[in-house]
Amino acid sequence: MKKLAIVLGVLAVLLFGGMAVAQKVIMGGESYYVQVTNEGQREETKDDNGSTMVEYKYTLPGYDEDGKQKDLEFSAFKDRPLRTEAYLKITWNEKKGVTSWEEVKKTDVPKKAMKQLEKGA
Repeated sequence: MKKLAIVLGVLAVLLFGGMAVAQKVIMGGESYYVQVTNEGQREETKDDNGSTMVEYKYTLPGYDEDGKQKDLEFSAFKDRPLRTEAYLKITWNEKKGVTSWEEVKKTDVPKKAMKQLEKGA
């Protein structure tokens, strides 16, 4: 009975560990920093129920912590555009593209990335 409990415990750890690794591989990636400089391209679509969905699409230059640039395309599903001049930390994955974004304070942007963002302004 004790061996069965140990085996089940090990299997549970492996399962949850594997899920965490898969999540990181699928949704994780490199961090880039952007500054919102425009209101994005507004697009309206209808879902299966006929409800209108609004999204704003953006293409902005992003910079990693070493100041290397990558043009990033991402969407924000909101009723209004993102706040102009906001700083965003974007997670970019080679297979999925942009997987997430979050607004950050200016002081949270790495120095080399901020230097590049200020050049573009």
